[in-house]
Amino acid sequence: MADPTPPLVDAHAHVFARSLALTPDRRYAPQADALLEDYLAHLDTHGLHAGVLIQPSFLGTDNRYMLDAIRQAPRRLKGVAVVDEHASPAELERLAHGGIVGIRLNLIGQALPVLDQGGWPVLLACLRALDWHVEVHVEAARLPDVVAPLRTARCRVVVDHFGRPSPELGAADPGFRWLLDAARDADVWVKLSGAYRNWADPAGTGARETARLLLAHAGPDRLVWGSDWPHTQHPGVTYAQTHQMLADWVDDPVARLGILAANPRRCFGF
Repeated sequence: MADPTPPLVDAHAHVFARSLALTPDRRYAPQADALLEDYLAHLDTHGLHAGVLIQPSFLGTDNRYMLDAIRQAPRRLKGVAVVDEHASPAELERLAHGGIVGIRLNLIGQALPVLDQGGWPVLLACLRALDWHVEVHVEAARLPDVVAPLRTARCRVVVDHFGRPSPELGAADPGFRWLLDAARDADVWVKLSGAYRNWADPAGTGARETARLLLAHAGPDRLVWGSDWPHTQHPGVTYAQTHQMLADWVDDPVARLGILAANPRRCFGF
């Protein structure tokens, strides 16, 4: 008999080793390895079936380690790559065959790309043809300057870590308020992940209020959850804590199941 439980997905995690070559312009260097076998063990322990691996910023456009991880567990893993704006269609096709389903723009502390110039228009057209999404990690105050042109280019957008509202302003951050309106768009998704990057108490009222606002504005059908394992720069956080946080933020078990199963299936193609 088939298992009636739909596959449950962790939509945001990283794998890497400290021995890998790091980019010279990195914001930080990892203090410990994040190995595939450890990640899969976390999934198994918490009843999760699959995960989306995100290319770490400190590895730049060298996606080989992540691709190798996906090759080892192709039925359980997909990936989001970092690519150069001039990446060729052939390179993108190669990544797609390796299990990549989107690209990441990690713009924390970085200048914003001009998405209607240089190689970007061609790249974004290729992403649309592949049915990939663009994952955006940027401070909430700058979200409109990235998400709006991506939507003009008709790209599906996945916004990281609650939209990164200011720790001081939280849900009152004007950039986050803009995201609430933008999230009514059927092609704008938001990850409930990395709450400790926004609030000193990620299990407190700030994250809970923000999650419920996103539920009210985006609806339950375009939110996904991610562990953000191995919680880089936050060594005290555990996988068990991040898994429990979703239950704390989303009381409705039906909505929670959609966030873990149906939504990532539609967004990432599981």
